[in-house]
Amino acid sequence: MATSTVVKPFSQMMRTEFERSLCLRSATKLTTIIQHKVSKLSPRVLSRNTTIRPFECVPERRDFSTAAPNLAAIITTNPRKDEEGHEMLIDITERASTRLKEIMTKDSNPSLALRVTVESGGCHGFQYLMSLTNMSAVSQEEDTVFEASNGSGAKVVMDEPSLELLKGSTVDFTMELIGSQFKIVGNPAATSSCGCGTSFDIKP
Repeated sequence: MATSTVVKPFSQMMRTEFERSLCLRSATKLTTIIQHKVSKLSPRVLSRNTTIRPFECVPERRDFSTAAPNLAAIITTNPRKDEEGHEMLIDITERASTRLKEIMTKDSNPSLALRVTVESGGCHGFQYLMSLTNMSAVSQEEDTVFEASNGSGAKVVMDEPSLELLKGSTVDFTMELIGSQFKIVGNPAATSSCGCGTSFDIKP
């Protein structure tokens, strides 16, 4: 019977190897300290079949980017409803809004916004595209503008076809070994996605 091999993403393998190496060094150091303490015990105590066993190292699974609190985004331009009459909404994490505010401050441009677009392509059929845009380039007829509710002024822009595939999802900003990036997480329409999270498949 043929067996399948699961290949871990490079960033996950690097993180796992780093944690294993760190844990092994700590366990070895601790074992050496205990051996030194035991060597100073009296022969009477040592005669009780004293055995020093190396510590087993089981690295704790931790993600470099932990979940960030979600902020319900406020629609400021062109609200839209789906076929069932429900308003199509998204969330923006505190981390994403903070990063957008930093970019606006650095560029001295409060009119900057993050445009999120969905296009066909990628390894799973659809892919997320992120880009910075000026509010002057936003279409009042085709685009919907969301703003973070924390007063940061961070804004996210989506056209109608993209919003239909992203409603209910969250815009986040992640910091990982492979780099930092804005990212879509928790997309209800996605059935699967690639390891880097930029490509996804949808329900038929």
